[in-house]
Amino acid sequence: MSVEIALRAARVRYGPLEALHGLDLPVPAGTVTVLLGRNGSGRTTALRALAGTVRLSAGRVLWRGSDVTRLSAHERTRRGLCFVPDLEAVYATLTVAENLALSAPGGTAHRSTARRSAAPGGAGPEAVLPPPYPELVPLLDRAAGTLSGGERRMLALSRAFLAAHARVVLVDEPALGLAPPVAARTYRRLAALAVEGGAAVVLAEQRVPGGLPRGTLVHELRRGSLAFSGEPAELT
Repeated sequence: MSVEIALRAARVRYGPLEALHGLDLPVPAGTVTVLLGRNGSGRTTALRALAGTVRLSAGRVLWRGSDVTRLSAHERTRRGLCFVPDLEAVYATLTVAENLALSAPGGTAHRSTARRSAAPGGAGPEAVLPPPYPELVPLLDRAAGTLSGGERRMLALSRAFLAAHARVVLVDEPALGLAPPVAARTYRRLAALAVEGGAAVVLAEQRVPGGLPRGTLVHELRRGSLAFSGEPAELT
């Protein structure tokens, strides 16, 4: 089991408060890794540290052995990292179709195509790319900011499923706002990214979700430190 990306002795500070206390976190390829913890445990900060949206005050981020600590979030994205945060994960003023187009290969170019297709006489946004969630099809012309919480979550999660050749997929609370059947479908698709696609999939959760594949790893964080590492069945 090869390590795709890892935090090494990672520390993150928000002003005078330290959110991660020298965290070592290896994330293997082709595996679902769950970062478990209550609010304030450091699970979201760990995701952000991997994604590059927060800076380390000490420690390193290693990607396939190379130090990427100083790489910005957008540079990590270009290398094959996809991050879906829990909040503010869609462009509210853009349509659903435009958000989907930005998530697909070619991003900016697809965005302009989506706008032309949505214009009168255009081919329609459905011609640009099909959404991973069928529930979004009737909403393609809607501004993302007018969607319900569950619809926005599906749109945000589509980023992970449309990202071509993603090597690292980070998702903060995937099921947030989703109906149980949609959540179950989401976890199956996230598992497929790891098992079939070989991606390193990291999920930040308050509890271990059901339906995860064999070989799933769990790291429980408490107050910015690692309290447990192992398989879900080993949790007490």
